[in-house]
Formats: sequence, structure tokens, C-alpha cells
Amino acid sequence: MAVTLNHTIIHAHDKAATTQFLTEILGLEPPRTLGPFTVVQVGDTSLDFLETEGEISSRHFAFLVSEAEFDEIFARILAHGLPYWADPSRREPNAINRWDDGRGLYFEDPNGHLLEILTRPYGSGGLDAEHPNPLLGRP
Repeated sequence: MAVTLNHTIIHAHDKAATTQFLTEILGLEPPRTLGPFTVVQVGDTSLDFLETEGEISSRHFAFLVSEAEFDEIFARILAHGLPYWADPSRREPNAINRWDDGRGLYFEDPNGHLLEILTRPYGSGGLDAEHPNPLLGRP
């Protein structure tokens, strides 16, 4: 059997609002409840949200999407007036990157987790891409 990521636990201050936000923006099936978790299914992997009153350390989640899905998600980001960036350092606001000759952008969920949508996996365009991923060639 191949190793796959089955699930990960994500802390949220309001798991219902967070999962509603995520499923609406990404166009996913509604969340389900499993014990203390509110679960969002993303392909074969589930994101299991657990409510906490404590401090939440920001995490990063990247979602590989088709070109059509990118357009749909981006339209929802704009409709919600969400800030977005072309880079994970948030130095390029209101921009989309073209890394690996695809498209990508970053935005935050209600808990400050950094979400990313991208149409090409990192490095997939190689150094011959018109817009090579800036991570290529870096140590």
C-alpha cells in the first residue's frame, strides 16, 4: 500500500465558522461532525478541525486546483473582499504568481492559517519554464 496522508488536526477558535469558510471558498462538500471534530474532506485527506480557546499557531495549507477551479475560488475570494498575496511572505498584495507557468495565490482563514491555491505543483515547470518557481536553484 502506498503511504498517503489520511488526516491532520487543525485548531480553530470557531470550528463551525472556519469549516463553513473553507468549504465555501474552496467549493467543497459541507463539513461533517466526527466526535469533537468538524471534518472537511479534501480528496483522500480530511482536515479535522478541533475547537480551542488558546492561542493558535499559524500553519500553511496548499491546495492543488485546476485552472477552472482557480478561477472559481479566486472569484469567491474577490467577492468576500479577502486580502490575497502572490507570495507566502505577503510582500506582493493583490497579485497572483505565475510560478511553474501556472497560477497561485495565498490568503488567510479566520484563524490566521495561510491557505494557498496553485495550479501547478512546485518545481513542475522546471528551470525551462517562462516563470520558474523561485525556490528552484535555492539551497
